[in-house]
Amino acid sequence: MQDGKKSVSERIVYGSFNLIKDKTKQDPRHVFNKAMKKVSPLVEVRGKRVGGANYQVPFQVRGERRFYLGCHWMITAAHARRGRSMAEKLAGEILDASNGEGAAVKKREAVHKMAEANKAFAHFSR
Repeated sequence: MQDGKKSVSERIVYGSFNLIKDKTKQDPRHVFNKAMKKVSPLVEVRGKRVGGANYQVPFQVRGERRFYLGCHWMITAAHARRGRSMAEKLAGEILDASNGEGAAVKKREAVHKMAEANKAFAHFSR
């Protein structure tokens, strides 16, 4: 939602859910939940300054933040698509994410890879 325009956001989301229902013949809520499970990160890295050096320390992600990051990444990936209405772009991104592909899933994999690479600094998490 931008600048509190709830009706515009609702129109986009419900429009994309109708498109998903037409394409898959499934309940769009199930497709969305499946996509969110594949997009939401389990760990993320945060910068922590220790003794004059900055380390990327992996942290587990809380439930609300997981949902926020998943939604944010899907919306950003949908914005990056070109040529169609936002409802069509969002529907395409949700379908891609539910199949385990798309830009939002790649973003999650990149975050997980970064956390895995910096696992040695996990003892700085306190």
